[in-house]
Amino acid sequence: MFNTKAAIPIFLILALVFIGFGDQFLPQPLRSASFKTRVALNSLMTGSFKLWQPKADPNARTERAIEQQESGKSP
Repeated sequence: MFNTKAAIPIFLILALVFIGFGDQFLPQPLRSASFKTRVALNSLMTGSFKLWQPKADPNARTERAIEQQESGKSP
């Protein structure tokens, strides 16, 4: 009777609609839950990318070239 293969995509679509658009058309208790869920997921995703730090300063070479140009030295 209950088809799990059909239920999984329906559940995912409902979850995406709840997270993405729930604070626009749902009643108040669900509206705030949708907003808080989206904010939590956004902070989780953005926080996971802050772990990577470049080993070198990507602008260092350009800054040195500008300083040499301003001081009148040739490279």
